[in-house]
Amino acid sequence: MHFPPDRTPRIALAAAAALVLAGCGSFNMKERVTGLFSPYKIEIVQGNFVSREQVEALKPGMSRQQVRDILGTPLVTSLFHADRWDYVFTLKRQGVEPQQRKLTVFFKGDAMDRAQGDTMPSEAEFVATLDNKRKTGAIPPMEASEDKLREFSGKSGAASTPMPATPPTAPAASYPPLEPPAR
Repeated sequence: MHFPPDRTPRIALAAAAALVLAGCGSFNMKERVTGLFSPYKIEIVQGNFVSREQVEALKPGMSRQQVRDILGTPLVTSLFHADRWDYVFTLKRQGVEPQQRKLTVFFKGDAMDRAQGDTMPSEAEFVATLDNKRKTGAIPPMEASEDKLREFSGKSGAASTPMPATPPTAPAASYPPLEPPAR
């Protein structure tokens, strides 16, 4: 095919523009497709979760051991601040806003003086924030009635003999002595 000399630069320019536009279009499409997929990011949980119920259980005058029993071991203790325990909790999950909460417990000697820090969520509120778009439905009962047990044993083909009230005892085994008899 032969083009007149005055049209050749126009055709070349049009072809180059079409290639550039096609390249830009596919690049944009590539960004859209890769935007649908994101790499896995690990869940980061650091520190002690402290609930509102735990904070409410703290009372001035409690011993260090009583505070430790309620809140757990503090994340930060310092030699320079022996009368201060810091509880820090951090949670970072993919698709969820990061959470960070702090609570500081102050002591006078061995007795708790006061606690101050962020407003803590209740245990139920905290668990609700962990729900990552997964709905599991109603929690099934964790106990089987006598009727359900009979129904199950009938389906599985197991013999429907009732379990004995006390397990049978095995005959006592006779083992050789570990050490020779004393003389």
